[in-house]
Amino acid sequence: MARSLNSQGPQATEYEFRHISLPRTTTRGAARRLLTEQAEHGHWELARLRLHPDGTRKIVLRRKILRVRATL
Repeated sequence: MARSLNSQGPQATEYEFRHISLPRTTTRGAARRLLTEQAEHGHWELARLRLHPDGTRKIVLRRKILRVRATL
């Protein structure tokens, strides 16, 4: 999993990325169920989905990394 900074000043949002590859035999419904489960239980959001000519799907999911700041 890679990390990235979205440089928009001092309050930069940091994301964690997950790359998933699905074979061509995976149905659209099965892919949808997998992504729905990741979104609901892992708090991931879809960053990119590429459907290649050979039928494979390359998926990139992302979620924000929450940093807790000391309040004292």
